[in-house]
Amino acid sequence: MKIFVNGEPAESEDGCTVHDLIQLLALSPETTLVELNGVAPRRRDWTTQKLRENDRLEFLRVAAGG
Repeated sequence: MKIFVNGEPAESEDGCTVHDLIQLLALSPETTLVELNGVAPRRRDWTTQKLRENDRLEFLRVAAGG
């Protein structure tokens, strides 16, 4: 199915969750913020939040610094 990741079209398998996509993209869940269709899902819901056709995800990495 077609989704959008950080504005770019991407393909995802049916039944893929936010957590599955984070794993697939080799992102660190501890330092990643997610926005799904303009809303930030709770981290505890990532494993159950299934993606749907044309979903738009934005991934941001949190970095410490000054």
